Amino acid sequence: MVELDLQQATSIPVPSEAKFRQWCDLALRQRTADSELTIRLVDEAEGQMLNRTYRQRDYATNVLSFPADVPDDMLDIPLLGDLVICAAVVEREASEQAKAPEAHWAHMVIHGCLHLLGYDHIDDEEAEEMESLERELLAELGHPDPYAETVTAPPTP
Repeated sequence: MVELDLQQATSIPVPSEAKFRQWCDLALRQRTADSELTIRLVDEAEGQMLNRTYRQRDYATNVLSFPADVPDDMLDIPLLGDLVICAAVVEREASEQAKAPEAHWAHMVIHGCLHLLGYDHIDDEEAEEMESLERELLAELGHPDPYAETVTAPPTP
């Protein structure tokens, strides 16, 4: 079972809590233990501040993952960690990449959850494993490959 604490700290409209739960359940279904996580939906100012503080990058990014640092003697607690998603960045990326907003939101939640499970994309082999799983999960939702080249229509004369 997934216990989700969804915090909305932005005025930008976001998908329903039911959607966030659906995406988390899908991404975390390989985990046999209960899972507890927080998703905080933020504006660009908070997203930038967190990215600057924790990654030394002075801009708002789409999703930040903070895996729980649980002491060895407490490993049986279900806390996975926190995701921080910048709503404005997700919406802007969806528009720029000609993706359906819901598909991009689903991708960001699944991507973040996989980071909490230990997946990463630092080297090519790890990236291929993570991206392959993301493609598979998003396809189950009926969403296209998020890594496919997007083709935008030429401007009308």
